Amino acid sequence: MGETWDEDRLVADGFRRVLVELDWYDGLRAGLAEVGGTVHYFQSCNHFDLVDEVVYRVWPAAEEVVALEREQWAIFVEWNRRYEAGEAGPGDHPGHGGIDARYDELMMLLTPYRQQPAVARHFRAEWRFGPSARYEAEGIATWVRWKPI
Repeated sequence: MGETWDEDRLVADGFRRVLVELDWYDGLRAGLAEVGGTVHYFQSCNHFDLVDEVVYRVWPAAEEVVALEREQWAIFVEWNRRYEAGEAGPGDHPGHGGIDARYDELMMLLTPYRQQPAVARHFRAEWRFGPSARYEAEGIATWVRWKPI
């Protein structure tokens, strides 16, 4: 993990907290974060191990969709809390399906919004780590500053 930054400094430098992590593999691949004052989906366009700079497709997320994403995120965060406390195992992860009915319902509702539309814009991301726990209801400990391409 890289250097940890103070939240006030991150905000002053134009970084915004990642609100929801949807995919992580060799780095943050997809999620929701603020872009230009509104919440957007982002998804990597390429494989992290094949390029020096990752390009992301970014598109707006409607407020009601963001609320559903955050509800599903909260279910995951609670599972992660229990997992780290030794009260749940990997097999209890709500993403496996059939574990948490509301999580499953939200997955069905959210899947169409997670698909990249033709109007998605391309950005590069600069990442920083904040001082909070990796997973919290407010988001993850990763902050981003976007640069349009």
